[in-house]
Amino acid sequence: MPVTDLFPGLEEAPAADGMPTVYVDSSQLVEAARALRDGGFSVMLDAIPVDFLPREPRFEITYLLLNPGGSGRAAERLRLKVRVSGQDPRLPTLSGVWPAVNWAEREAFDLYGILFDGHPDLRRILMPEDWEGHPMRKDYPVQIKQAVKVYEPLQVTQEEFVANLEAAREHGQRD
Repeated sequence: MPVTDLFPGLEEAPAADGMPTVYVDSSQLVEAARALRDGGFSVMLDAIPVDFLPREPRFEITYLLLNPGGSGRAAERLRLKVRVSGQDPRLPTLSGVWPAVNWAEREAFDLYGILFDGHPDLRRILMPEDWEGHPMRKDYPVQIKQAVKVYEPLQVTQEEFVANLEAAREHGQRD
């Protein structure tokens, strides 16, 4: 049965690698996710956001799903994609459908600034709480203005180096 039969709002998309890929409108995301889960795609492997600045809709999230198969059926994978506006980057949470998406949604919030309505614990996960901005956005300002160090001479004298080697030998360490 084609995956688009599981939910009428799914739109097939070509994929260069042959993995089935479908798009769904953000307003139908939760209903589509439930239909896919109930249709056998019971495992959510990851949720991957991408920033397509300057395109609008600016963001796209790809949910990687797995139908583990069973009863003589082979396992199958699916990409569920949803586009997210750059003006108001928000989606409904899928943590009620696949609890494993909780952390991936927190990462998307922390690094891209995408909000997930109804998420049980939407707070930073990788960046400090007081961090300003979302560092994976393409328009995030580069804050470090320091030349890259490609070579820095060793800051010990020859005598200190020899003394360190001798001390290491005394303690049974190798050269």
